[in-house]
Amino acid sequence: MQLITERLLLAKLQPEDWSLFHQVHTDAVSMRFISAVPQLADIRQRFQTRLQPWQITSLHMLCLTVRLRESGEAVGLIGANAEWSPWRQAEVGYSLLSQQTGKGYGGEALGALADYLFKECRFHKLKAQVVEGNWPSRRILEKNGFRLEGTLRENYLLRGEWVNDWLFGKLESD
Repeated sequence: MQLITERLLLAKLQPEDWSLFHQVHTDAVSMRFISAVPQLADIRQRFQTRLQPWQITSLHMLCLTVRLRESGEAVGLIGANAEWSPWRQAEVGYSLLSQQTGKGYGGEALGALADYLFKECRFHKLKAQVVEGNWPSRRILEKNGFRLEGTLRENYLLRGEWVNDWLFGKLESD
């Protein structure tokens, strides 16, 4: 599976993508609003799980690498967790390497993934949860037509502190 945009190539995670996967999960700046940097064993477990074949009824995450089309340089990861039956919904998430942020790659990759999930997979709604205060991620979502649907109070334990999550949604009809 591949998704191609003007500048990016999104492809299903492969065994040879371990270095990128590890780099994203150990990038302290990128992980700031996601979690503490995980232990190596946890990163390996996540990687192995996400290598499995994916379909809309899978219980594990679809994980795609994001690379520059021309050079193949790594940008980050993007993916979705499906809740197909009976809701036809998917939660999207992304993490870019800190040196690749601020260049519009996140929005471009999310646009391609959203199109794929709506048009090819026939999801009804896409969702995203973002730690309150993560303004760059909020801008990526809003530029792609996601709407703020609410704030979930003290919804996530981030490095020992309860934080609020912004809840975003985008309908197929939006």
